[in-house]
Amino acid sequence: MTVNQRRQTQHYFITAPMPCPYLPGRFERKLVTELRGPESNNIHNLLSRAGFRRSHSIAYLPACTECDACIPVRVNAKDFKDSRTFRRNRATNEDLTRQIFAASATQEQFHLFSDYQAARHGDGDMARMDARDYRAMMEDTTVETSIFEYRNADNRLIAVALVDALSDGLSAVYSFFDPREDRRSLGTYIVLDLVAEAARMNLPFVYLGYWVRECRKMSYKTRFKPLEAFRDGQWVQHTPDDGTNLSD
Repeated sequence: MTVNQRRQTQHYFITAPMPCPYLPGRFERKLVTELRGPESNNIHNLLSRAGFRRSHSIAYLPACTECDACIPVRVNAKDFKDSRTFRRNRATNEDLTRQIFAASATQEQFHLFSDYQAARHGDGDMARMDARDYRAMMEDTTVETSIFEYRNADNRLIAVALVDALSDGLSAVYSFFDPREDRRSLGTYIVLDLVAEAARMNLPFVYLGYWVRECRKMSYKTRFKPLEAFRDGQWVQHTPDDGTNLSD
């Protein structure tokens, strides 16, 4: 399939089947395209609104023939519904400071990334990434990308988020944090901070990637409301009918 975007021909390819990283025993295929040239940001914006995600300089969309479990979701930052749980989370983390940098990897980040992978995803492919792989993940981008660093009162790095800037929001590409800081619920805190930053920038959405009902590691995404899901070619309200736990 090819699409002509302002005289730039965009080529799309289907990958070969690979083991699914979310659902054991299943295989995934992806529709992929390279983000390149002067129109990279514009193409990235259009594809993000169509449910695509970015990894390095590639935009991808699940294209599995026998499964449609991966649902793109985004938080409505403009109408975000706060809760007592979220307020407690912000209070717990009020000692943290956040700085935003260009997409440049550091050794300090890599050490934190390695600790996180070993503790949370020790059997996954990312746990085997070396410093060169990590640098590529963070720096290989042809779109507007930043790194959010979060430090405690002792100036110790405890969380990192790789974030793409879109015309209608922020896209959380990947985040990781100190696995020893469980009490902080840093994954939740990062999303709350991105929602607040999007609202401050007058951007309506924070894109959270894919939600898979059967994958417990993704259940946290349904706690952020209003949550929208990309279904049948359009963004619609994510409701309890989707089988999610929307309790506070």
